[in-house]
Amino acid sequence: MTVLRVTDGKVSVEDSVEIHPAPTGAELRDTYLEDIQKLTAGLIRVRGSGLYVGPFELLRLGRAKVTRRAVEWPIKGGLLARAPGGRFRFEAEGGRVIALVEGYRPRLPVPLYRVTQLPIHYLFMRLHLLRVRGTEPAPGLPAPPRDRWRAAMVDLALCVALTGLAGKKPRARTLFGVAAAYHVTCWSISGRTLGGLIMRQRVVAIDGSRSTVGQSIVRFLALPFGWARGRPVHDEAAGTTVVKD
Repeated sequence: MTVLRVTDGKVSVEDSVEIHPAPTGAELRDTYLEDIQKLTAGLIRVRGSGLYVGPFELLRLGRAKVTRRAVEWPIKGGLLARAPGGRFRFEAEGGRVIALVEGYRPRLPVPLYRVTQLPIHYLFMRLHLLRVRGTEPAPGLPAPPRDRWRAAMVDLALCVALTGLAGKKPRARTLFGVAAAYHVTCWSISGRTLGGLIMRQRVVAIDGSRSTVGQSIVRFLALPFGWARGRPVHDEAAGTTVVKD
């Protein structure tokens, strides 16, 4: 669960997942620097101590402080920071790996930050934590591919029927909107679509928690790639899996 605190314009965000065995501080440092580029498809790159999009430095971080089970970077500036201050930290403690941004001063006004930068920041933080955690141990018995396919056909038929009731044109655009709203809502609220209820299966994050809205959006957008490749790349991208109820 995400914890967000705002004090005197300083933002603190925290999230965590269960993990066994605990990674070292050096592993937490290295995996983050690798993942930030992978998760953004190379859009954000690490150069020295900064995170860049093209020639623009989004955040300038200080030298990493690595301990046995943690890594921490001080926030020094960049386009997304109103002023230097705060820290970015990962630590393994009590069977969990914790991501913490503390005392960060966003350049955007806090109300605008909450609805723009924060959801994106949280999505990447969440996906990274799940990648560090890995797919083992599994959060439950995996749903058989045949049952997943049958559930998908039920959901597709329902979305086509709802699009027909809407009676609007162009139909392809309406179908996409209906399917997106239906799947993202169901996955992020209960993990179960109508097809999932019938086939007794649900979508969860790979740590067994509920899929977030951001994960559900990524999963939906990546679905065509999963169908094209014949394997669940949409689950790999979103840090999710489908388990039997």
